[in-house]
Amino acid sequence: MSKLDMDTPEFSANEQELIDKEFTRLERNQSTYLDHAGTTLYAESQVAHAAVQLHHDVISNPHTSRSTGDYVDQVRFKILEFFHTQAEDYQVIFTANASAALRLVAEHFDFGDKGNFHYCQENHTSVLGMRQMIQANGTYMLRREELSELREGHRVRRVMANGSSSTGNSLVVFSAQCNFSGYKMPLETIQLIQDDGLPHFGKLIAGQEDKETNGTAYNYYVCLDAASYAATNPLDLQKYKPDFVCLSFYKIFGYPTGVGALLVSRRGAELLSRPRQFYGGGTINYAYAHAMDYKLRNTSLHERFEDGTLPFLSIVELLEGFRSLERLIPTNSNTGISTMDRVSRHVFTLARYLENQLKQLKYANGQPLIQFYNHQGYEQRSRQGGIVAFNVRTESGGYVGFAEIACVASLHGILLRTGCFCNVGACQRYLQLDDQMMDVIYKRSGRICGDYNDLIDGQPTGAVRVSFGYMTRTSDVRKLVEMLEKSYLSSRSPERWRFIEKQASQLPKALQQRAQSLRPRLLELAIFPVKSCAALKAKKWPLTAQGLKYDREWMIVDRNGLALTQKRCTDLCLIQPSIDKDNLILMFNGDTNSSISLPLFLSDDDLQAAARCRSKICRQPIEGSDCGDQVAQWLDQNLGLDGLRLLRQSTQRSSSSHQLSLVNQAQFLLVNRSSVRSLQFEEPLDETVDRFRANLIIDTGAPFDELDYTSLSIGRIHFKVEGPCQRCDMICINQRTGERSPETLTTISRLQKGKMRFGIYITRLTDKEDNAELNEEYHLICGETLEVD
Repeated sequence: MSKLDMDTPEFSANEQELIDKEFTRLERNQSTYLDHAGTTLYAESQVAHAAVQLHHDVISNPHTSRSTGDYVDQVRFKILEFFHTQAEDYQVIFTANASAALRLVAEHFDFGDKGNFHYCQENHTSVLGMRQMIQANGTYMLRREELSELREGHRVRRVMANGSSSTGNSLVVFSAQCNFSGYKMPLETIQLIQDDGLPHFGKLIAGQEDKETNGTAYNYYVCLDAASYAATNPLDLQKYKPDFVCLSFYKIFGYPTGVGALLVSRRGAELLSRPRQFYGGGTINYAYAHAMDYKLRNTSLHERFEDGTLPFLSIVELLEGFRSLERLIPTNSNTGISTMDRVSRHVFTLARYLENQLKQLKYANGQPLIQFYNHQGYEQRSRQGGIVAFNVRTESGGYVGFAEIACVASLHGILLRTGCFCNVGACQRYLQLDDQMMDVIYKRSGRICGDYNDLIDGQPTGAVRVSFGYMTRTSDVRKLVEMLEKSYLSSRSPERWRFIEKQASQLPKALQQRAQSLRPRLLELAIFPVKSCAALKAKKWPLTAQGLKYDREWMIVDRNGLALTQKRCTDLCLIQPSIDKDNLILMFNGDTNSSISLPLFLSDDDLQAAARCRSKICRQPIEGSDCGDQVAQWLDQNLGLDGLRLLRQSTQRSSSSHQLSLVNQAQFLLVNRSSVRSLQFEEPLDETVDRFRANLIIDTGAPFDELDYTSLSIGRIHFKVEGPCQRCDMICINQRTGERSPETLTTISRLQKGKMRFGIYITRLTDKEDNAELNEEYHLICGETLEVD
């Protein structure tokens, strides 16, 4: 038992019992809820009280009922009290949520003549949305370090050299707690920015860069996105005084939804203007229908910005949210620790405990199962909240897609969050995605926020997030750990795929389609009509008893009748074959003006006239027909050699159903794209894949999975695994250019401790009912799924 197992719990046994009684629905539904950063759960007595109140009281439009207006005023007062402030210092403007609060600031903040907009890279998408509405001179992105490492002494003088006052108002927006990682920004940063400005503007994203004033022309204001932070942490606005605070109450109480707030300080209120635009009822003194005349209210701040009728029923129910929280987790009478401080301690302890447990999960080879995404670990509660973001790794160091984790978790009754959590900047930062890779993910591959496109070329596009609330128990954490251990340390990939597919109908609709695509598929087919020459790529290709139709049916020999390979002539890879209906067409190095065509089908007379030749492939004798002088001259001319001939294997086959064409050891060579990716060559991945000259390309997501296969099926075609392919230095040749790079072979040797295994040989299994020569013609089709044993 670890030390963290023995930590004294934050809640007493009686308190825990009361809390558990409020969430009995979790037990009834066999659910483990771990997405409190998305929304926390409401207490059952909280909604029961709401039902009673709605049944008993007459709560109507506050324009009609004074009592409803009084309720709303009580809620405003309670919100200010909850955040340790008062109406003299802050005003409450009700909004739909924190995003609406951010929009309100973006629409109405007065930047003056030259004010700039600064936001943190690790911000919610709604902060990025502010950029579309602001009227700033320049828009800048700040990295976390540029904010969190501000110190006293960096003071920016905001009186210009000529003595004139500041001419612009700059707005800095950041999250008190990152909703991706749970990192807490030092709130001392707020006053440092307000007093001293920014020593570093950040990266210019839009507008004009200030190269002259060095910040001296600006007053600085801070907008704090507290939606994630306030859900599980105390926010003291008497101690820390941002100009604007954005909130969503469902994150704190679970119920009601559809109501948030913008808290505005006296200083911030001076910068909120109401330009000519839409207005709604409640925000005007009058508006004529017969003319354009109108006059906005100019009494209290909230009356100027709360357009239309407030969601008064939801606002009224906030009171019970506050009461429920304080009733279930009262301020500690012995220590004086407040309700929200106790919640903060509880969720942080759970997060630290989870990290400790996950760190202990390792494969037999010592590879950690989990890769964490955080800044400073889980040692300081002041810098880390109750969120744990991570990805699951494979035994060979690859990644398991977050969509698979979402499927497995859901089928175990565990509710968690996957993706980028509406925080693409943090996702980019933690996953170490450069700008080019971001374009690959979103522009070229078509990923959209919220989908389950989780891996691109083996690299994760998002993560798994677990977050805690005051009702989360240690047993919930253990269920998650046990699920990961059982699913990834005690079972193999095919077992998980079958487990998910069998129960896919039980998954949320958004996951059902993704669940059916977790199993590896045939990605690419490559046929090599002329041995040692370039591949012909196809989406669908017919099979014969010998393998892929036309695969290695021709070969080039020298004047001595010996097979010519790329080991002797690397330019062979520049001979590019294609097949139309009746002809094999050869082209050299992409030159369409230098091609030659050979008939696929020969008459009996042509076969009798063709010269018979014998040669050897891997010491095995083969017999073929010479394809004539014209193609021989073409080969000599393009390859720069004399005496070359093109042979076609004899069509007289043996009776064996496993008769080979001009391949080395088996009918097909299969390569796993994940295995190739693990080599990490400094060239496009497709080029590295081509080096291995495989017929079948798959991607399991886990390098070298294929070496454990004994049999597999692709669609309705069944195969037996003959064994691994022992590689030679032919893979050192780039198949696009013909250039040699010897490190290919040495890298494989290093990864496999001296062995040269890469890819597997497979042979098709046939019987009397499944014989391509006796029955219908079978095809391999890209996109068909694999079943492996």
